[in-house]
Amino acid sequence: MNQYDKYKEGEKGAWLSIITYLVLACVKLLIATIGNSAALRADGLNNTTDVIASVAILIGLKISRKPPDADHHYGHFRAEMIASLIAAFIMMTVGLHVLSDAIQTMFTGEFQPPSMLTAWTALGAAIVMFAVYLYNLRLGKRTNSTALKAAARDNKSDALVSIGAFVGIVGAQFQLYWLDPLAGALVGLIICKTAWDTFSEATYTLTDGFSPDEAEDIKATIEKEPHVLQIKDIKGRLHGNQSYIEVTIYVDPDMTVKESHKIADQIEDILKQKHDIPHAHIHIEPFVEEDKGQSN
Repeated sequence: MNQYDKYKEGEKGAWLSIITYLVLACVKLLIATIGNSAALRADGLNNTTDVIASVAILIGLKISRKPPDADHHYGHFRAEMIASLIAAFIMMTVGLHVLSDAIQTMFTGEFQPPSMLTAWTALGAAIVMFAVYLYNLRLGKRTNSTALKAAARDNKSDALVSIGAFVGIVGAQFQLYWLDPLAGALVGLIICKTAWDTFSEATYTLTDGFSPDEAEDIKATIEKEPHVLQIKDIKGRLHGNQSYIEVTIYVDPDMTVKESHKIADQIEDILKQKHDIPHAHIHIEPFVEEDKGQSN
């Protein structure tokens, strides 16, 4: 499966999230109004933002599938990261709103017992969202999609949010009315935490962050090539769900250009097979005694 096929495959997860969130948001907000539950209402509002965030992710995945053109020589893969940023901002805005409303309710003391119908609705929603989380998690790993992995994290937090709402509503049945708005406040905090995690991952990628551990693994793989005498430098960055690597290696100075080029091709093939790196730039330099100790 090439990179473009992976993005197309990832769209299935985005569509599943959109449909699920849309249905759950409508059901939760309706039942919350009928059953008078602040926690379920907050959960429903959370799902409305998730619809918007999932649409943003879907659009990002579709744009990422566009091939390179005159203005984008490396393709449009970073559109996925921009979609994740938009999703993060939307989630943070609603999370703060939900948190503010819940805190206001707790301090004003306007507590009203919610109906048990709202509790069973929250529990059923948690089960549904956990199933969606498992599907998107597997799909995100298979396609190596950052946006889809972020969506899976959001699915999981939504399942936990619904469980928290269920606990709060059940507690309110025992005259612990403050548990319902408290559950709503916890929902707001979880939404904000999910938004921050999504924002952090997207900005890390957009600012060319790259895992030092992954760089070391790649370096160890290249060092196993018998014709590589030393690695002078290795750099990596993420472009959407792809790793782009630049490596400078020392080889025997008596090698021909053709032989050196063959080594570079071999390293590129190994990195593609072992580390799923579709683009690697291998720079060859002749090894001389003064070069000792200059590698990273």
